[in-house]
Amino acid sequence: MRGSLYIRAARRAAQLLAAGLWLLLPAQAATPAASVHLEDMTGPELAQRMAAGAHTVLIPLGGTEQNGPHMALGKHNARVRVLAERIAQQLGTAVVAPVLAYVPEGDINPPTQHMRWPGTISITPAAFEATLEGAARSFRQQGLCHVVLLGDHGGYRASLQRVAAKINREWAATPCRVHALPEYYRAASADYAQALKAQGFSEAEIGSHAGLADTALTLATAPALVRAEALGGKIGHDNDGVSGDPRHASAELGRPGVEHIVAASVAAIRAALLTGARTTTRPGASP
Repeated sequence: MRGSLYIRAARRAAQLLAAGLWLLLPAQAATPAASVHLEDMTGPELAQRMAAGAHTVLIPLGGTEQNGPHMALGKHNARVRVLAERIAQQLGTAVVAPVLAYVPEGDINPPTQHMRWPGTISITPAAFEATLEGAARSFRQQGLCHVVLLGDHGGYRASLQRVAAKINREWAATPCRVHALPEYYRAASADYAQALKAQGFSEAEIGSHAGLADTALTLATAPALVRAEALGGKIGHDNDGVSGDPRHASAELGRPGVEHIVAASVAAIRAALLTGARTTTRPGASP
């Protein structure tokens, strides 16, 4: 009996995919696995969730880089995983791919950008983009038709746009799309900085890397990665790779920023999916 129910659910999902109607399905509790992370699911659990309407995969993009004396190298990776989970939970029809921790961080020899400090790992933009293209094509082949790129680092935004444009040209006759989602990074950077300014913090204090804003968001999502004892000293010298002053950062200060990032990303993804559902002329067709 359970086997026949599973088969009927899978057939129903295939019919909805072909019709392009799965975009409008409400969220359902489809699998006994509570986690939205692919790494936590078995293959049948993922198939069951997809049969009940999961059609979107979020690819969290982090980076392994220096963050001054007060914050661990994996800040972006831990933070984007938490935020992607929150976004997927609110969407209800999304799952989360493994975090990509290897990203462009500057030239290796001679070293530029973050590669000037110990612990940073960098790959070329071409390698990064090829990885994203392969992941997107893999997910589409398996039925996860909308691929959302969540970039927590600002240095590779142009790569995300190039990948989305290239794949979407290939998939133009289908309902499937890659979404670079600039709203995610905008909410985490410009929007959050503006909110902090409204509270009286200066631009110099907020900073652009490992400063007040960056550290507060990390304290609100992955507090174990911040060395509280280091926040008491003077941070922000030219030689420590920090832009800003993180000494007044706190989880309380970061939580509103986290909520805004999640809300803005969920709204942008829902809008993109609805737009695609209205404009697709040949749902289910192969490129």
